[in-house]
Amino acid sequence: MDNIKQKLQEGSLVPFLGMGIFKNTVAKDGSTLPFDSDSMILALNNGRAMSPRLMYEYSRAAMSLEQRKGREFIVQMTNHIYSSKEYELPLTYQWLKTIQPKYVIDTNVDDSLLKIYNDVDHILITGISRITADYDRFVIYQFDATSQTYAQISKDELTLDLPILLKPMGSTQPAMNFIISDADFVDWLTEAMGGYAIPPILKELRRGKDYLFMGVDFSRDTFRMVANELTLELHGGITLIDKEELTKKEEKFIHTHNLENINMSIDEFIKSHG
Repeated sequence: MDNIKQKLQEGSLVPFLGMGIFKNTVAKDGSTLPFDSDSMILALNNGRAMSPRLMYEYSRAAMSLEQRKGREFIVQMTNHIYSSKEYELPLTYQWLKTIQPKYVIDTNVDDSLLKIYNDVDHILITGISRITADYDRFVIYQFDATSQTYAQISKDELTLDLPILLKPMGSTQPAMNFIISDADFVDWLTEAMGGYAIPPILKELRRGKDYLFMGVDFSRDTFRMVANELTLELHGGITLIDKEELTKKEEKFIHTHNLENINMSIDEFIKSHG
């Protein structure tokens, strides 16, 4: 695909970000940020590995920790992983700051995406789970760059006039809402399949789009399901999976979603499209 930056700027190509963009990100205290399921489990469990059954996927490990230590523990621990450290923005975010696409999907839960839009008014939509008052699994905020504040708005007030930052798995800011444990994902995915994961106006916006998947682990069942629900009616797009041989699950997802895999690291890709 040619003219990547131009397509991102005009909105025909939508960035879809996963945890892999944090690979090689080192905080100022020398520690690394989680960049895959295993490193996320270690971060949630104070650096200790868990049983092989729980190490399969971090949502499973988070569920075990939640059952033993309570929901508040897992929320605070997730927040601590990102909010207690100072770290430079990963290269992906630095690159996107120069583009500021009109629509971004970011499945990470830190506030890096918010930082690269802090000089412009924008809309932030964060995921939420396990609520009984409504089917919708999102909260919508409007950001005022002058006052540097977020104000919650309703889905009926949402327009496409401002850049839209969709963080479906939640965020540390402006409120700590995280889709992190098995129970969170089951609830979110159940309602997503019913059409309640994003506001109606975004369902129109996403039709016929191409997606640039950066750092998304399609070998994991959960994130294939998340990506599938958020990109319904897509046209196609690109994945960046830098390894010699794809798993059968990765190959199937790429084929069924009309994607092209580029066997290149994210950093190399950005440098070639800078």
